[in-house]
Amino acid sequence: MQRKGKTTRELVLPSQYLGDTKKYKAGAGTFVEDGKIYAERLGILNIKDNVITVTPLRGKYEPKAGDVVVGIVIEVGAAVWMVDINAIYPAFLHINEVPWFVEVGNTSKFLNYGDVILAKVKSAGEPDKVQITLKDRGLHKINGGTLIETEPTKVPRIIGKNASMITALKRYTNCRIFVGRNGRIWADGTPEGIQKIERAIRLIEREAHTYGLTERVLALLKGE
Repeated sequence: MQRKGKTTRELVLPSQYLGDTKKYKAGAGTFVEDGKIYAERLGILNIKDNVITVTPLRGKYEPKAGDVVVGIVIEVGAAVWMVDINAIYPAFLHINEVPWFVEVGNTSKFLNYGDVILAKVKSAGEPDKVQITLKDRGLHKINGGTLIETEPTKVPRIIGKNASMITALKRYTNCRIFVGRNGRIWADGTPEGIQKIERAIRLIEREAHTYGLTERVLALLKGE
């Protein structure tokens, strides 16, 4: 598909016919009816190794065990914190899943309302019973810096193939950056560097479905 001189991946609509099960396998974001594959959602069509998938354009984060996310404490209980991880439901962080010894009732001394953490999804069996942990290398409470929100579906493009995009963002802004799988990005550096990162992320959001994106982001970062 051509649009304004740029090649774009095909945008598909819910219930749009995508292919036949005799030729393709149905993947994420699709459903099968009478041997035909249809789009389950509005999104971008992807066909790889004869598997058809549809990547949603927008949506909440769908937690997966092992994902590292940026969370915000929204409720403090006697033995558990409720953490907003940009999913449909908040996640649970139990006092047994932090690197400190926390007595029941003393949770607010360690993490309080509004605190930002870098956590890992421990289990995600049911949407309303997601558990996260801080008991792993590199997981901790975040102090300082700036939080930037983006669509979780855009995270792979922001990171880039072999981390090429995130490496460029770090190199040309001299900022520390971490991209959570849940669409929250933490960045720390100069105001100019942070502003450049935000502009690059908004460009990626707008044009994630187009080819040649890396070159345009590099031009922005270099001030060309």
